[in-house]
Amino acid sequence: MRILERLDELAALGDRIGYSREEDAAHELAAGWFRAAGLEVEVDPAGNLIGRVPGGERQVWTGSHLDTVPGSGRFDGTLGVVGGLEAVERLRYPGLGVVVFRDEERGCAGSRGCVARPDAYVELHIEQGPTLLRATAPLGVVTGIAGYVRGRRTFTGTPGHAGTTPMDLREDALVEAAEFVLRARETARGIEGAVATVGQVTVEPGGTNVIPGLVVLSVDARAPDAERLDRLAAALEIEEPIRTEPSPMSEEIRATLRAEIEALGLSLLELPSGAGHDAGILASAGVPSGMLFVRSLNGGISHNPAELSSSEDIALGVDVLEGTLRRLAR
Repeated sequence: MRILERLDELAALGDRIGYSREEDAAHELAAGWFRAAGLEVEVDPAGNLIGRVPGGERQVWTGSHLDTVPGSGRFDGTLGVVGGLEAVERLRYPGLGVVVFRDEERGCAGSRGCVARPDAYVELHIEQGPTLLRATAPLGVVTGIAGYVRGRRTFTGTPGHAGTTPMDLREDALVEAAEFVLRARETARGIEGAVATVGQVTVEPGGTNVIPGLVVLSVDARAPDAERLDRLAAALEIEEPIRTEPSPMSEEIRATLRAEIEALGLSLLELPSGAGHDAGILASAGVPSGMLFVRSLNGGISHNPAELSSSEDIALGVDVLEGTLRRLAR
């Protein structure tokens, strides 16, 4: 299967951090594939690689990114590029294009800085989670990209001697912080589709025999829509918040994806994306956008060498993408 062979070629380049030599090499490899397919190739001011079928008044793009996190898998982002190219090669409709965005993993730098905007954008991507696997569904239509609020929570106590301070007289900042972590988990569980994560903990003074006097926690709170995100963020009282709004996917493109899935006789499942994607950036910029998820195996693990999707599911995803691009490019 040519898609899997190309995924292997990209994986052989190793980790491809945004704007690194390895990401450059991946873009050069993809540019060669684009030219071999007869696409016009250009690089925009943000460094994004675009391959287009010449002609056409209506520009309909697919694609994703080729950069990775350290210790990455071989499907995240890359499937959208090689699968998108496969679909565009089959169709060769004027105006169809494949875009490779720069540095998606560290904040979608390429799609945020992209000067040219298509008339529509559809991104094929692995789910990076277990929902489709649990539902035994090979594909899923994304309803929208979750928004997030990130910041911190600070807890203060009184540092003291770990051996001489009685338990009933302690003001332990880490105990308060631990209670917050549990409370954040329960708060997110009480809001459908919401998640909350504490990923970093700073403890001062930091001695093994000193009661913690100051604890700072990182907080990442996400939800599928603004109303739920508002509730979650308010309940967690996040300090110095940085907020990104949820990005709903185009209903027209969602309907087209649904129709193509149903035409293949597959079960239909729609779900939000908890992870950020270039499709969300384009949607926020006013580009009608859609996403199609391919089932992730191995428990849905991603950003990990064990990341896996089957060749059968990938083939179905490319077929649905092809049919969707055909309808949108008319």
